[in-house]
Amino acid sequence: MKKITAIILSAVILGACSGKGEKSALEQMETDRFTVETETVSLRDVKSDLLLNGSVKAWEEAVIFPRVDGKLLENVLKEGDKVKRNQSLALIERDEVGAVYEPVLVPSTINGVIGKTYLDPGANVTKTTPVALVVNQEEVRVLVDIPERYIGKIHLGQSAEFTVEAFGDRQFPAKVYKISPVVDSQSRVVTVELRADNADGSLKSGMFAKVKLVLEEKDNVPALKLTSVQSETLDDGTTADYVYVVNEGGDTVSKREVKVGLKSADTYEIVSGVKEGEEVIKIVFGIKDGSKIKIENK
Repeated sequence: MKKITAIILSAVILGACSGKGEKSALEQMETDRFTVETETVSLRDVKSDLLLNGSVKAWEEAVIFPRVDGKLLENVLKEGDKVKRNQSLALIERDEVGAVYEPVLVPSTINGVIGKTYLDPGANVTKTTPVALVVNQEEVRVLVDIPERYIGKIHLGQSAEFTVEAFGDRQFPAKVYKISPVVDSQSRVVTVELRADNADGSLKSGMFAKVKLVLEEKDNVPALKLTSVQSETLDDGTTADYVYVVNEGGDTVSKREVKVGLKSADTYEIVSGVKEGEEVIKIVFGIKDGSKIKIENK
């Protein structure tokens, strides 16, 4: 009986010692050190883009009408055929009782392709009846409406690029070639036309376009990702931007105000406050000036 009691007492003592050891280890763990990822201030190209919706139009479009009343005798060309200016695309038979005339040619007024034929042979036509649509799509226009507040940053020759749903992520380059001289009084927008090459015929009139217009760009400037820059409202109502810079030794951070410049979709130009080569953290909730950190970059 004494032997059993001694064993139990020893187990209790060991358990107590073990629990004390575990508590001591927990007490030694740092609960105020943040695990963070960092990035380095580096020189990058920063572009400020304006994203817009637009529509693709053929460079030239012409609806062709006959010069006389009568019946459509023949569509000389079919949809998709190339046509030159003054080339006949249809024949009209004059419809006059007691008279016989040679078929009247319906010529194209521009170079291009037949985009659409509107009538079948035998249909009655007048001088106001459309016979065909001719489009010149070797180049295309992309029409976009730009909010009034941005118009001071738009100029002829400005670079842009756009995508259309039919070609996924393929980027089509374009340039601003026409800016409307008036602002729409209802919508407060200005219509701007872009010019794009279409030598391979991929782009079709009527397509919906997603346009990215470059408002401003700077090359090789100090920059950081947007996720590394935070903002706060000061007592006077103004806003300040700041980052947390990794201190020498790499285990603490300092809060530092920065001045940002050009902003792209995911990057800030850093005008002042930090310099190229300095390391800053990607913000973690709860971190503050002087916080201890452990860097674990992926």
